[in-house]
Amino acid sequence: MTTTTEERARDRKKTAERLLASSAKLSFDPLKEIDWEAEPVEGAYYLPPHRVSLYGTALWETLTEAQRIELSKHEVASVASVGIWFEEILMQMLLRHAFDRDPTSAHVQYALTEIADECRHSVMFAKMISWMGAPAYGPGRVSHELGRFFKATSTHSQTFGGTMYVEEILDAFQREMMNDEALQPMVRQVSRIHVIEESRHITYAREELVRRDLGPVRRRYEQLLLGLVIFRSTKSLIHPRVYAAVGIDPEVGRRAALANPYWRATKVEMAAKAIGVLDRAGLVGPANRWLLRRVGVI
Repeated sequence: MTTTTEERARDRKKTAERLLASSAKLSFDPLKEIDWEAEPVEGAYYLPPHRVSLYGTALWETLTEAQRIELSKHEVASVASVGIWFEEILMQMLLRHAFDRDPTSAHVQYALTEIADECRHSVMFAKMISWMGAPAYGPGRVSHELGRFFKATSTHSQTFGGTMYVEEILDAFQREMMNDEALQPMVRQVSRIHVIEESRHITYAREELVRRDLGPVRRRYEQLLLGLVIFRSTKSLIHPRVYAAVGIDPEVGRRAALANPYWRATKVEMAAKAIGVLDRAGLVGPANRWLLRRVGVI
């Protein structure tokens, strides 16, 4: 059955009202909720060892336990800095989305609420990187400059499709991290706050995606552009310079991670939910499936 414009508007309003109510009940200020003066726990990983990009490789076997922990720290810092990069893009896309719509609507008010959440998340990730004493690696220069273009030109499907993908990837990592009592408490606490608040953002993006009707030509175009977003954001998760922190040549480390079946399996697992939603929305197809295979998420 085809959904009418009126039905979509009612559904959008109900979703936004529910998310606004949830935000009012359960939101966090990480500057107050987290003890940023806490010391790291000696001997604790920052990321589950089997999720580190070199886990199971010959290079992994050459590392001491201390080096493995150090690499897990730098990989968390890399992912967090890419999270900041994308959240900054997302905030600008949401502002563009709200700019053309009625600010008295619950839908726009939730968009503004999400922007406020993302501001706090970016500060939280930045403070965690500083707390770890790691660099803010970022996504690399090419992805950074492509993000500058994407945030200014993204369509509805690209905005919410890209948002849903990146947030689902982070959510999958962090749900595992927040429940792993062997990890650094600071990382678990940051993960918990992000998971709770991002669950609302994922719902908002996912439901916007499935409401959109696309013709066959436009669908192929959106598939291609989303494929490029997925390719660049996934490729950027682990900056090659993280390997230098444990004495590995960045290019050697990068090649080992790309060939690592454990790391490829992690990417497929972490992306599975997002890829499923995009597929149901008609945003996975011939125009982008090759890109998804190439970056290792399917």
